[in-house]
Amino acid sequence: MINRRKSKVIEIGNVKIGGNNPISVQSMCNTDTRDVQKTLEQINRMAERGCELVRLAVLDKDAAESIKTLVKKSPVPLIADIHFDYKLAIQCINNGIHALRLNPGNIGKRENVEKVVSLAKQQNIPIRIGVNAGSLEKNLLDKDIPLSEKMVLSALGHIKILEDLDFDLIKVSLKSSDVLTTIEAYRSIADKIPYPLHLGVTEAGTLRSGLIKSSVGLGTLLAEGIGDTIRVSLTENPEEEVTAGFEILKSLGLRKRGVNFISCPTCGRTRINLIELAKRVEERFKNLDSQITIATMGCAVNGPGEARHADFGIAGGVGEGIIFRKGEIIAKVPEEQLLEKLEEIITKSYK
Repeated sequence: MINRRKSKVIEIGNVKIGGNNPISVQSMCNTDTRDVQKTLEQINRMAERGCELVRLAVLDKDAAESIKTLVKKSPVPLIADIHFDYKLAIQCINNGIHALRLNPGNIGKRENVEKVVSLAKQQNIPIRIGVNAGSLEKNLLDKDIPLSEKMVLSALGHIKILEDLDFDLIKVSLKSSDVLTTIEAYRSIADKIPYPLHLGVTEAGTLRSGLIKSSVGLGTLLAEGIGDTIRVSLTENPEEEVTAGFEILKSLGLRKRGVNFISCPTCGRTRINLIELAKRVEERFKNLDSQITIATMGCAVNGPGEARHADFGIAGGVGEGIIFRKGEIIAKVPEEQLLEKLEEIITKSYK
């Protein structure tokens, strides 16, 4: 059982973050926010995968204006990503955005910060302070301390600006492309602030390398009870980030959404194309919103026994395979019919 760090609860739309609330999974659109139709289509695809929060890049006034329509039509709460221009933050708040991602120290004069914070406070709009290792303030870069501590100092500085304005609807992230730096930064700040933490390894890479880095970084922190919402940053379609996020959480028993897929490694006993079959099983049932375990095993000798905890499973043979439920064999069919028969059995079980 993981003992989670206690943090303040904030609300982004209908999603509660922090405290004992479920660790939420979020992603970010890679569409042009000004293109409302394409952006909505992508938001909907992410929502179908289970995405609970979506961030949008707001680069100019036209993008900020699009927020009005996007908020009305989005199935999930939206977060505006703002850099440098406080007027865009104000425009997004006025257009109904659910939360902001900005660093108050980067949006100009104090009076500009006060305008944004005052409006955010009136509308109960949380602000995520997002510190990235690659864009620290110059005065911190010159300090002879570990990079993780520079990131923490940066976050604390931005937090103080908000706290001095009596604002505490705060969420914090400290991301680096280096996994250990990311882990050290979050560990360091975890007991220094009461606010919820947004976890991520930034610029993690493509699907394979990025998934490994994110799993190690986020998995380590989550196992220590650190983290209230996550984004798995991948150079890939954002829907894949959502799937990866839930898989990481499920592996630690922190979320139970959707199917838990298991499959055995290949070995000399395997007489079917196990790799291809396992991929097809995941693809066929990836959108099944049932908290069950489905196993794809290489042989009928060990398959049902090793995966007896699985709710349903298939195991290969020579030109045929078996389907089992909780370790009990319930059907034997030709190899080419395995997937269809498995789907038929599962569908009947959950009608």
